[in-house]
Amino acid sequence: QVQVVESGGGLVQAGESLRLSCATSGGTFSSFFMGWFRQPPGKEREFVAAINSGGSSTYYGDSVKGRFTISRDNAKNALYLQMNSLEPEDTAVYYCAARYGNTIRFSESSSYHYWGQGTQVTVSS
Repeated sequence: QVQVVESGGGLVQAGESLRLSCATSGGTFSSFFMGWFRQPPGKEREFVAAINSGGSSTYYGDSVKGRFTISRDNAKNALYLQMNSLEPEDTAVYYCAARYGNTIRFSESSSYHYWGQGTQVTVSS
């Protein structure tokens, strides 16, 4: 059974940076297409970023383009989300998600097979 675990959330001030990490177990990490989603308080879950299994292609939601960077280290079974220039609007629970195989529907949460429990990111103004 595949398990997904996020880490690295916390409380930061506007303009600061934070890096989230995600690890999987019970599967072949290098075969997973990976994504990050977030759910702000009182709102629906939204797409943040995604990366293909080899790390050669990345995709971003409009609200984070130019500020967030998704990356992966298959040798370490690790996925990262570097978040710079954080804004109060980035406050949310951040989720890591995984699926086997590539997809063009990477921004849809229903495209992913496995999910983590989420990690809270709070940005104060």
